[in-house]
Amino acid sequence: MNISVKSEYALKAVFDLAAQTLAMPQGAPATPVKIADIAKRQQIPQKFLELILAGLKQNGFVDSRRGAEGGYLLAKGADSITIGEVLRAVENVKSNARGQKEDPFCKIWQRVDSAVSEVLDQTSFGELARDWQARHSRYVPNWEI
Repeated sequence: MNISVKSEYALKAVFDLAAQTLAMPQGAPATPVKIADIAKRQQIPQKFLELILAGLKQNGFVDSRRGAEGGYLLAKGADSITIGEVLRAVENVKSNARGQKEDPFCKIWQRVDSAVSEVLDQTSFGELARDWQARHSRYVPNWEI
């Protein structure tokens, strides 16, 4: 599956915001994250990220706050935003249907598209952030003397 660089960066930006939300103490209000911080952590050119975040805001995935303490935060819970819906919004995809031309592989490609969409639509950014945190916070003993 090929996705555009724009989509990859959009996914990384939403993931970063989800991970920052997860790192907050339970019940603490969400703190806006600065574009420069997201850009640095996710290795995204800042100017490109500004455009991507504006599109994500327009689609209702993120909110922004102005001012010195401003930045971006998720517009809704990380568990209610799926990878599939962000991809479709960024790519402006209306349908998974491939060309109208009938060929021997048409039904197979429809099944593949459906299977991929199912996985993406069942994976939330909250789930992804928790899984990533769990895999990277395991204790690794150091036997060096």
